[in-house]
Amino acid sequence: MPTYDPIVEAYMPNLENLKKQAKLILRWHREQHYPVAAQIRGLMPRFSKMPDAEILAANFKLSDAQEMVARQHGFDGWQALKAGVSATSRGANLSPSKATIVCAEPQLLVTDIKISCEFFQQKLGFSLVFIYGDPPYYAQVRRGAARLNLRCVEGLVIESTVRAREELLSVSMTVATADEIKLLFLEFQSAGVTFHQTLKKQPWGAKNFIVKDPDGNLLLFAGPAS
Repeated sequence: MPTYDPIVEAYMPNLENLKKQAKLILRWHREQHYPVAAQIRGLMPRFSKMPDAEILAANFKLSDAQEMVARQHGFDGWQALKAGVSATSRGANLSPSKATIVCAEPQLLVTDIKISCEFFQQKLGFSLVFIYGDPPYYAQVRRGAARLNLRCVEGLVIESTVRAREELLSVSMTVATADEIKLLFLEFQSAGVTFHQTLKKQPWGAKNFIVKDPDGNLLLFAGPAS
């Protein structure tokens, strides 16, 4: 089941697509699709303490689905989202000649969902969007516009020494300024994060560092050097 991410204002979807997203969420709820219950719980405060079965049995209207879409795109409510779409459309008079990909959700393979979620929340400052399964085998975490899907597997797919030697990155995330990349590095350092590479200025005009998660996944964080 797809999810919809917060995106930069320049790439705001049109209102008709957002309405379709809300109707699709409503249909999933009516058809008792359990994965949508986890998303509803993660985004809608009034459902935050309910188990999946209660969420799917609860009264869930189109206005609730619209609020959920708004929250997925970083707005407090549907009216605020509509205003954001309107403001964006006024600045874009031409339709794009090609479809634009506005977001991506990297999938990290992990051996313990709970341990991985704790790492991203406690060490890297991410928030939990949802966790699914009994026992849990799938989850999503987010920080800012970045969303990472965590998928539980029985064993490591790539041998850790090979990953480290070849610097096989699992995901790259960026910040906007040189100050922010330094602040992020210091934040992670204070949290006791394990670094594969500390903050470093690169010849191509960027500063970056690489974090190692509990499963050895290498997470690159980058920003401008100045």
